[in-house]
Amino acid sequence: MENEGSRPEPREVRLDHRQVRVLAHPLRMRLLGALRVKGPSTATALAEILGTNTGATSYHLRQLAEVGLVVEDPERGTGRQRWWQAAHDVTNWEPTDFDGDPDARAAIDWIQGDQVRLLAHHAEQWFATQHEWAPAWRDAFGMSDIFMTVPASRLEAITAEVWALLERHRAEADPAEPGAEPVQIYLATYPLPKEFR
Repeated sequence: MENEGSRPEPREVRLDHRQVRVLAHPLRMRLLGALRVKGPSTATALAEILGTNTGATSYHLRQLAEVGLVVEDPERGTGRQRWWQAAHDVTNWEPTDFDGDPDARAAIDWIQGDQVRLLAHHAEQWFATQHEWAPAWRDAFGMSDIFMTVPASRLEAITAEVWALLERHRAEADPAEPGAEPVQIYLATYPLPKEFR
């Protein structure tokens, strides 16, 4: 049961084969991300944020809308100005969801690669600007890793437990708290390279 004043549960979508094919595009990924982070917007405003043109953003928003990843916000639209919003807060999938579909498998591979490229880009931006942040933030941000030998079932349990912890903190966070800043947390697990096994 929700506590009074708490945030609603995030709206989630488990990608289907059609959605994954549409989403596997650099501008579409960025459009969906911008709508999730910044909230409802117009194609014109999104074009300005993302450094592209309104025609491209309009076209790709319609492609995302065709598969239910974005929707029009009718309460904000006036005349010819269309406002768009993300249809979901969280996108889920399992890599094996697309094993029987080579095109969808290639699309999910591209999406995962794009996530890694985004992580590398964010890390590079952080390294270039970290001196502008207060010491408490410089100590709080960063990356770490740990090595362990576990079966797949335990790794899945660890991931679920860490994810639940992150979701709890997101639900409890107060964006109006003094000193609060938006942050992005990545959760990644990979096998140890063969030469170290």
